[in-house]
Amino acid sequence: ISKYGTFGSNTGGGPPMMEESSDNPVYVPCSLYFNNIQWYKVGIRFKGNSSLRTSWQKGIWKIPLRLNFDKFEDIYPQINNQRFYGFKELSLSSCYDDKSLIREKVVPEIFRDMGVPAPQTSFCRIYIDYGEGEKYFGLYTIVEIVEDTMIEDQFTETDGNVYKPEGNGASFASNAFNLSYFEKKNNEETDWSDVESLFDALQSEQRINNPAEWENSLEKVFNVNGFLKWLAVNSTIQNWDTYGKMTHNYYLYNDPKNNWLTWIPWDNNEALQSGKMGGAISISCDEVNDNWPLIRYLLDDEEYLQKYKIYLAQVVESAFEPSKMTTKYQYYQSLIREYAIGENGEQAGYTFLSNDSDFDSAILDLIAHVNNRNDAVKNYIN
Repeated sequence: ISKYGTFGSNTGGGPPMMEESSDNPVYVPCSLYFNNIQWYKVGIRFKGNSSLRTSWQKGIWKIPLRLNFDKFEDIYPQINNQRFYGFKELSLSSCYDDKSLIREKVVPEIFRDMGVPAPQTSFCRIYIDYGEGEKYFGLYTIVEIVEDTMIEDQFTETDGNVYKPEGNGASFASNAFNLSYFEKKNNEETDWSDVESLFDALQSEQRINNPAEWENSLEKVFNVNGFLKWLAVNSTIQNWDTYGKMTHNYYLYNDPKNNWLTWIPWDNNEALQSGKMGGAISISCDEVNDNWPLIRYLLDDEEYLQKYKIYLAQVVESAFEPSKMTTKYQYYQSLIREYAIGENGEQAGYTFLSNDSDFDSAILDLIAHVNNRNDAVKNYIN
């Protein structure tokens, strides 16, 4: 983390350095307490890129973290297979760039309501003693790890390959595809032939010469309907920090039940807003080019385009329906309010909130957003 400079070196409000860290994060052992129960020698480390970098440079201690409950079992055999209520690992999202503090909680629920597998999440207050006494680091969102518990919970067969793609080679573009960008999270002894098969089917000349056969070949190796549902949700709720704009924040799971790769969204703190880097992709995706072939090629296919429009309608009629979402937003606002603002809320140096009104204003912005997106989708479909 030292490569990001001195802690608090960018408190003047200017843009932070954009250098990303390629260094492997280092776990250190800690004692973890929950409900008066202690877990011993739990591995803890920093995680993230922009969220970690910006927090560090702005002098905000609310830093994203990762836990591994048996990381040090080789050194301390008494913690062999130690679990936290069944979890080997957990991600602690700091709600970076989210003054509502609820995006990482809400967005996976929207995906699951549309039948798209996504991690379970929970709010959590984090206190850390790093040598100066117990400090309230703020309200975090616990996110389950895909290859740890999510696959077992949401799929009937659980021994397929799990990939976490990252980088230019993970776009599936013909001029950039590279298997080294598809990090395998399990089954180290198996090859990457399933990912290669998806690339070959996607880029096949049959797409032009024989669309029906292209569809058939693609659907043998890829959960096309699942991807179109993900795309319908993602383009409706808006998220610039994922496929279509960025080559990260998704997983692929090769489900042995049908031997196809299934799309799993990840890291949703930047969702539910128009976004940075030129903003999120449009509902039509007309501006998306061949550099993102999973979107461009599928929506250039008339049958898949019509399915996409059907899924868009389902999103705004059910999973992201305005009255439903308003109720959800207000419920979570009430649930976490006292831990976000006020006397028992987040404090200066451990929060991204400038003042208490930031929190309530952010919830109102989310309510306005869902109504605006509902109108935008209906206008596009019509």
